Amino acid sequence: MTYREGRFWQPDVTVATVVVAGGRLLCVEERVNGHLVINQPAGHLEPDESLLEAALRETREETGWDVRLTAFLGAYQWKAPETQRHYLRFAFAAEPERHDPARPLDDGIVRALWLTPDELLAERERHRSPLVWQAVADHLAGHRSPLSVLQHLP
Repeated sequence: MTYREGRFWQPDVTVATVVVAGGRLLCVEERVNGHLVINQPAGHLEPDESLLEAALRETREETGWDVRLTAFLGAYQWKAPETQRHYLRFAFAAEPERHDPARPLDDGIVRALWLTPDELLAERERHRSPLVWQAVADHLAGHRSPLSVLQHLP
């Protein structure tokens, strides 16, 4: 039975931030199914939360960094081959503002780290998904849209 035939289907809506400072990217190393993988600060949209709020929250929870969102990079759709889950990711460019090194990081996050684009690319086999590099590649290529293209209606 397909979605149009009445079967419920919904993608996982996620957010991610590409935070850049001094030519380095803020990344997280996290444990997923027993493997250490690399990702941007990223996570799921929560009920009653805007995409912008989710991006700020996830970055803070996973890295201890408060950031300022500067642009919308894009929306990315991907189906995970191992789980068949569908993801719809909204990625943002951001600049770091304040760091709280005492803040406990989310469960599963081993550490936050700053990598150059070359270092991140060299770790491609450990990326949590192809969405990690695609957002960085788009950022490096200068893709930017104003945050105002996203509307959150009460």
